[in-house]
Amino acid sequence: MNKKHSTLRRVATAVASGVALTVALAACSSGGSTSADSGSASDITAALQKKSSITVWAWAPAVKDIAVSFEKKYPNVTVKVVNAGTGNDQYIKLQNAVKAGSGGPDVAQIEYYALPQFALGDSLADLSKFGMSDLKSKYTTGTWGSVNLNGKLAALPQDSGPMALFYNKTVFDKYGIAVPTTWDEYIAAAKTLHAANPNAYITNDTGDAGFATSMIWQAGGQPYQTSSDGKKVTINLQDAGAKKFANMWSQLVDGDLVSPISSWSDEWYKGLADGSIATLAIGAWMPGNLETGVEAASGNWRVAPLPTYTAGSAATAENGGSGDAVMAASNNKLVAAGFVKYMNAQEGTQISMEAGGFPSTTSDLSSSKFLDAAPDYFGGQQINKVLAQASKDVVKGWSYLPFQVYSNSIFGDTVGQAYADKANLNDGLKAWQKSTASYGSEQGFTVTSK
Repeated sequence: MNKKHSTLRRVATAVASGVALTVALAACSSGGSTSADSGSASDITAALQKKSSITVWAWAPAVKDIAVSFEKKYPNVTVKVVNAGTGNDQYIKLQNAVKAGSGGPDVAQIEYYALPQFALGDSLADLSKFGMSDLKSKYTTGTWGSVNLNGKLAALPQDSGPMALFYNKTVFDKYGIAVPTTWDEYIAAAKTLHAANPNAYITNDTGDAGFATSMIWQAGGQPYQTSSDGKKVTINLQDAGAKKFANMWSQLVDGDLVSPISSWSDEWYKGLADGSIATLAIGAWMPGNLETGVEAASGNWRVAPLPTYTAGSAATAENGGSGDAVMAASNNKLVAAGFVKYMNAQEGTQISMEAGGFPSTTSDLSSSKFLDAAPDYFGGQQINKVLAQASKDVVKGWSYLPFQVYSNSIFGDTVGQAYADKANLNDGLKAWQKSTASYGSEQGFTVTSK
């Protein structure tokens, strides 16, 4: 997995102007579809033998290779893969196509946090009507939960990002720091490191919505609840989990114990290489990015379980990852469903893994080839054993807002100010909640803000 690939896989927080979403708009999304809205496995197989074509919007480089493999198996089908942009760039185009009822793809790669927006009002085909609910046992609990929305199967998981702690062993050894297993130990390690070397930090953070929501998730928070019809939303960024994260992380921000360098910047890569940024609490898709973007630190890095709030109690969350959905407006749903299944439940999973994707399928996660891999970059550590276990330890019950794309875009103007002012992050969460709730009401949702 190259630098570009991995960067595109992280949770996007781009500005969401132009992605206005109303309940009424979402409800009109299924217009223009003339193909079957349901079908059995045999119906899909029959459709794949006929002359047809589908368009797939996806940014993951592996999708093109998967399309080539698919066309070899089903020579009557042509798959056109289009990179319509990443994150919000694609979502704006996709929402515009939904609104117009034309011009969109048959299949779209959508990050888990953005799926609720497009699942609302039947913008996406319900894959359970194509027999794909039977695939549940193939996937991790966290990713399967991320694609099951409002009683419908909105997509099939493509990849996942269970969080773990990536740490620079060379730095830890130099300063006599033990690998932290709890967040209290992590804070203590941050203080020890920065006291010994004022130019070194336990990690960096300038405020990132994807990181914050993942950390609230790990802490057991459930700040977002949506009714089964998608019209009523409850927001509570002061629940126990949200406060637990904010109170813990504020100690690092207030104490100047995190580097004020933005992730994915040149300075960030430099810090990861020279040891001035010693850890990353991040998704399991990170190894390839370190290997290609931080080559100078080869042999220094290792992977450990994410620290927890209670010693001996394993808990983590997803950070990043995406699924593949069949658009409700597609005129070729049977073939589109066949491609999504091939990509995420059949031969395509191996192609994706070979390109650096972290699997969401339990069989791949438990394969000896995957688990026994011992990359030299990580000192010969069998890192996938740690990451595979993390996928099993994802806390259950998390859900995103049906307008999470917009909410994430205003994180910098709300919680970001708490970072800048070195204030308690709870104040920032309150501001984020207020602005998010206001937007939801303006878009036609009935919002309860606790």
